[in-house]
Amino acid sequence: MRFARLRLFHRLKQRAMAVGALVLVLPLGAGIVGGAVAVAAPTNAGPARTAPAGGYDELWVPSSMGNIKVQVQWAAGGGNAALYLLDGLRAQNDRNAWSFETNALDQFRDDNVTLVMPVGGESSFYTDWYAPSNFNGQTFTYKWETFLTQDLPEFLANYGVSRSNNGVLGLSMGGSAALTLAAYHRDQFKFAGSLSGYLNISAPGMREAIRVAMLDAGGFNVDSMWGPPWNSAWLRNDPFVFAPRLKGLSMYVSASSGLPGKFDHPTSAVDAFNTTNAMGLEALALANTRAFQARLASLGIAATYDFPASGTHSWPYWGDELWKARGQILDTLNAR
Repeated sequence: MRFARLRLFHRLKQRAMAVGALVLVLPLGAGIVGGAVAVAAPTNAGPARTAPAGGYDELWVPSSMGNIKVQVQWAAGGGNAALYLLDGLRAQNDRNAWSFETNALDQFRDDNVTLVMPVGGESSFYTDWYAPSNFNGQTFTYKWETFLTQDLPEFLANYGVSRSNNGVLGLSMGGSAALTLAAYHRDQFKFAGSLSGYLNISAPGMREAIRVAMLDAGGFNVDSMWGPPWNSAWLRNDPFVFAPRLKGLSMYVSASSGLPGKFDHPTSAVDAFNTTNAMGLEALALANTRAFQARLASLGIAATYDFPASGTHSWPYWGDELWKARGQILDTLNAR
């Protein structure tokens, strides 16, 4: 009995040492995701299912930026359509805000479209940068356009998601990015939606405003993204400029007046300050969006517009706008 106990003790000790060694090794495999260090997770390289039908997953997709977390709600009927939902300027590194600031998952739970919600990308404009941001010590270069149009669709194809039957919709920063991605990747996106987006970034003061906003949201240097203000990359990413590329694309475009609406009920000084900021941001988005509307009209390009009489730059209103766009999205992607 005594020798049996010793043998058992010895085996348990060896297992404990092995677990301890694994804990020490794991940080060495960490990858950079959206500006934060995250342990490299299994890549779920699939196909786990040839035609996913309903349910929710969190995938880790390889990229030049490291393994990127992507939240996915699969099409209820196993269809091949997908809607990419892009975050705003202050995108978090743990969750895409569409998944918890709105009821997007519930809105599309019974529809035959996969929701694709990439995580991270604060101040990125979901574009390919020239270099890492040198103001905040970023150690890698954002390559979000490459990720969203090459790495991610290739990965999702393993699960039966089409490379060509997709829509993309975003708010604020993600609004202009959605139109940019669709404009230059028409083979991938049939629909694009901009909610409170900045769609005329060549307008006076806009480039300076974006510079200040990115410094405030993570200390990012806009020159690392599109270069100095005279660089052609600014024009390449300005919806007002590339508008002719959008002809024939199904689009939903909205911005509110900036006046407080049904979701604005400040009860403290901090709430009042935040509401005031949201009013100003939405008013600026409205001016940009109206200019973009006039630009499309001059080109004879159609789009669906919504300009509510009240509403600020905040998530509850974007959740409402997503619901308004839902029918158009499903029809465009044949996902009902």
